[in-house]
Amino acid sequence: MADLTAALSDHTHLGLDTAVFIYHLEQHPRYFPLTRTLLAGVETGRWTACTSVVTLMELTVRPWQLNRPETAEQYEAALAHFPNLRLVDVNRKVARQAAQLRARFRLRPADAIQAATALVSGATLLVTNDRGLARLSPLLAVLMLDEFA
Repeated sequence: MADLTAALSDHTHLGLDTAVFIYHLEQHPRYFPLTRTLLAGVETGRWTACTSVVTLMELTVRPWQLNRPETAEQYEAALAHFPNLRLVDVNRKVARQAAQLRARFRLRPADAIQAATALVSGATLLVTNDRGLARLSPLLAVLMLDEFA
């Protein structure tokens, strides 16, 4: 994971896309070692991070579909209480920034909200695996987990 850590070394505040949490919770064989390193660094304060409440929606939809409210509630609690991670609400400033990103980069609404959350929160890097978000590089550095898996 030295390569990932090196790629993150110039950044202190990260934006985390939903994929980071999905890969981690599912212990995805390809990405779990990366998310474990990344989230351990956030937990210990090496980096601070933010993610949008959109992540909460995307993480809990499957447990709700499976009628597993206890799992959905566990995921929400984990996000809300994770050290050095800020779960950011969609407010007017985030919505405005998201609209501008959608107009300029033709992003899907959820992706625009994630990126806007990172920008408004002062993140200098967005960690994702969504190739469509790579277009943001003029405004925000984007790290694709695929490049390190």
